[in-house]
Order: sequence, then structure tokens, then C-alpha cells
Amino acid sequence: MCRSVEVTQAVLAKNDGLAATLRDDLAAQGVTAVNLLSSPGSGKTELLGLVLRRAVDRGLPVAALTADLATENDARRLARSGAPVKQLLTGGLCHLEADQVRGHLTGWLPPGTALLFVENVGNLVCPAAYDLGEELRIVLMAVTEGEDKPLKYPTAFGSAHLVVLTKTDLAEAAGFDEGAFTEHVRQVNPGVEIVRSCARTGEGADVLLERVLAVRDGAGRHRPPLVGRPHVHPVPEGAA
Repeated sequence: MCRSVEVTQAVLAKNDGLAATLRDDLAAQGVTAVNLLSSPGSGKTELLGLVLRRAVDRGLPVAALTADLATENDARRLARSGAPVKQLLTGGLCHLEADQVRGHLTGWLPPGTALLFVENVGNLVCPAAYDLGEELRIVLMAVTEGEDKPLKYPTAFGSAHLVVLTKTDLAEAAGFDEGAFTEHVRQVNPGVEIVRSCARTGEGADVLLERVLAVRDGAGRHRPPLVGRPHVHPVPEGAA
């Protein structure tokens, strides 16, 4: 057991170093990276497509890297926005790592890109532990997933700079208790903003883009209670 923990920490420490370097390199290029995490079926691809389209319509230099175990379906869907999109196939790996992201950006990221969205593998466990060099980590959850999801996956929700609630048009049909959901989010990540969204109506797409642009322009981010490698470096209660 001790050996397993040591190996895991060594792997994460190596990733942290690569992520820090990638973050510095992207900043030097004027690129703000956004890491999108969610369970499968949350609707994040459809919502991301709307955000990309809004950005393209405004003439913003935006690009997206989307990850999956197999198929290039999501890249084709996102490319309809008009933004440059690249598919990253993990070959069975349940998360992205910083060196994978760097490898796929090298020689591909269009010059002048200001916003880079990285759509992580659909999984709220493994991806939460890996820093990808992002400036903003957004965790998404659909109303169909249940109000207690933040309590079941505290590392993911506790490390988010922003939480997005998706498929809000289905809330009544799903019997979703938004008040309970909000309370559960607050328990693991006090003060984090929750953005309501619906890809069908477009709700939330503009708000999400504005939040990303604010970070690009130097606005202060929410400070989640879990920083660095979330499960290793919790911020003590009451710390600034």
C-alpha cells in the first residue's frame, strides 16, 4: 500500500511540474486555458459548441482540444462552431495529463489563439487529480445526475473555479432539487459561482464565455478549497 501511494504521488508530482511549465508557456503566448470536467452525458460537448460559436461570432481567437477514449465524433460536432478543433484519443486512459495536452498543442495551436478549451474525458474521478496547465477549471453537472453528486465527488467539485449546472430544462421532469444541489456544492466549495445552462435554449452560454473572458482579462478567480493536486493539498478551514 505504501509503495502504491509513493508511486501515485511521484506520477502526480511529475505531472504538476509539466503543468506548471505548460501554464507558463501558454501565458507567454497569451493563451488562457480552460479545463472542462464532467461525467459522461452531462451535455458539456453541446454547451461547449455553443460557447465556441459565440466566441467565433464575436471574432475571438478561440480553439478547442477534446478528449475521448475513441471516435472523433465530438471534434466533428465542435468543429461546426467554426473554431479550430482537435481530437485527442486516450486509447483507454480515463483522464488527460499535462504532457498529452502539450504534445497535441505543439505544431497545431493556431498562432494568436487567446482562449483554449480542453474538454476532458467524461469522468469525475481521475481527471480531478491532474493539473493540465489551465487557468480556469470548470466542473459541469446535469440535473439528471442527482443533487448529491457534489458530495459523491468532492475532489472534482472542491477544486472547481466555476460550477455549471446543465440541462436545466429537464429539472422539473427529473424532480431535481436545485436548492439541495446548491447547498451540497457550498459544502465542498464555499463561495463558488454556479451558472445555470441549457444547450437547447442557449441559456448560460454567454455567461460562461464572459466568465472565461474575465479571467483572460485579469479578473480574480474564485479560490477553491482544494489547490494544487486537490486530494493532497487541501486549504485549512479559515485560511485566506
